Amino acid sequence: MNRSMTSLFWVLKYNPQSEIHNPKSEILKPMPGIIVTSDGSHTIYLPEINEHYHSVHGAVQESEHIFLKAGFDTCKADPVNIFEVGFGTGLNALLTAARSLEGSREVFYTAVEKYPLDDEVMKLLNHRHYTGANGTQLADAIRMASWGKMTSICKNFNLLKKKADLLTEALEGSFDLIYFDAFGPDKQPDMWSREIFEKIAAVTSSGGILVTYSCKGEVKRILRAVGFIPEMLPGPPGKRHMMRAVKI
Repeated sequence: MNRSMTSLFWVLKYNPQSEIHNPKSEILKPMPGIIVTSDGSHTIYLPEINEHYHSVHGAVQESEHIFLKAGFDTCKADPVNIFEVGFGTGLNALLTAARSLEGSREVFYTAVEKYPLDDEVMKLLNHRHYTGANGTQLADAIRMASWGKMTSICKNFNLLKKKADLLTEALEGSFDLIYFDAFGPDKQPDMWSREIFEKIAAVTSSGGILVTYSCKGEVKRILRAVGFIPEMLPGPPGKRHMMRAVKI
C-alpha cells in the first residue's frame, strides 16, 4: 500500500452515520484520509483495509487510557524500557514522552513499523495540541528522529524507531513494558499469532507488562500459553474492555 501520497489526504470529522464511512460507498475507494475523532484528535483511515489507526471515539483518549494509564503509569521499572508494536502516527510515543517530563524516570522507547508514514502526513496531525506546552517541540523531535538510531527526544525520553517487519525481525534486548498496537486481529491476523507473541515474550522481563486494546479470547489464550497472565480491564470510550498481561 502507498502511504506517502500526501496530496491525496483529506480531513473529515467522524460521523458514524455518514456515507463516507460506509465500506460499500464509492467515496471511500480513491484515497486514505485524516479523520477528526470524537475528542477532536486526528486518526488516519485506510480504505484498503477499512480500518482506522485509532479509535474514532477519541484517538488521544484511547491511547491515554490503554497505553499510558494501564501501561506506563502501572509499570514501576526505573529506568523503563518500552517496546511498541506499530509506531503508526507516533501518538503513543508522543504521549509517553510528554508524560515522562512529569517525573524523573528515564524512558528508552523502541518502536517497530513496517510502513512508516510520510513526513508530510505526520505534520498534518494535531496530536501535538494534546501534550501541553512542549507538544510541538516533542512531536517535531519524534517525527525528525532518524530511523535505526536511538535518539534523545527530551530530558527523560529516548527513542529508537525501527523500520522492520515484526514477522521476520529478530528481537533483541529486554523490555519492561509492551505497547501492542498493531491493526486488529481481523485485519492483520499474522500480527496476533502465537509466533509473534512468543517473540514478544522472549524479550519481556519477568514482571513486565503488555497492554493492548484487543480482548479477544484467542489473544488471551495465546498470551497465557507464552507465559503471561492476562486480565480484562475497562476499556476507553466506545470499547467495553481492554487487556493487560503480566509476564510470569
